[in-house]
Amino acid sequence: MKKALIVQGGWQGHQPKEVSEIFRVVLEEEGFEVEVSDTLEAFADADKLLGLDLIVPVWTMGEIDKQYAKNVSEAVQSGVGLAGCHGGMCDSFRNNVDWQFMTGGNWVAHPGNDGVEYVVNIKGSTSPLVEGIEDFTVSSEQYYLHVDPAVEVLATTRFPVVEGPHSLNKAVDMPVVWTKRWGVGRVYYNSLGHQANIIDIPQVKLLMRRGLLWAAEGKAQASTKASASAAYSGMGDSQV
Repeated sequence: MKKALIVQGGWQGHQPKEVSEIFRVVLEEEGFEVEVSDTLEAFADADKLLGLDLIVPVWTMGEIDKQYAKNVSEAVQSGVGLAGCHGGMCDSFRNNVDWQFMTGGNWVAHPGNDGVEYVVNIKGSTSPLVEGIEDFTVSSEQYYLHVDPAVEVLATTRFPVVEGPHSLNKAVDMPVVWTKRWGVGRVYYNSLGHQANIIDIPQVKLLMRRGLLWAAEGKAQASTKASASAAYSGMGDSQV
């Protein structure tokens, strides 16, 4: 049975408990053993993290002990998946650039605040993470992020929708959903999810379900590839 750790807390405006409960139910429906923690001390046991298949941070703002962040990073590098949404993953620890490097981006603004109506554009892709999902409209915060150019973008939104100091720049397609690798681990992010009602939108919930599963599957695949590589290397040695 796959094991997942959800760590929820931080700024309460993002309804971390409610969002975590949605993720817990989704993962248990998919056969995971799920632990939900309301303290960052859940990241203190490096060996325990290495034994997981998936880590789901739901923690906006705050500060994280550098060793805790290092433990998470090393677990993901080893193959443990990392998946999350909105400020719960990419506005978690503004002073920790290592966290931002691992997750692939960081929130910087949401012009118009909550209640902005905008379109989420699904990119033409062969990725099963977006298969069968059409463009859709949401009314929520529209996240402007600073994004790692190494990510694979699966959905975007067009800025500007709301006027602001950014408006005189050319129009930009800001990533909404992306994936990346951290070591051999899989990282998935979705900027939607200001509160639980946004996660419950069918398209958003499906995107998150697929992203959680995709990230968690990486550990087994990394292990299989490592075993195959070791076997191949062993064959080579025996033939010399």
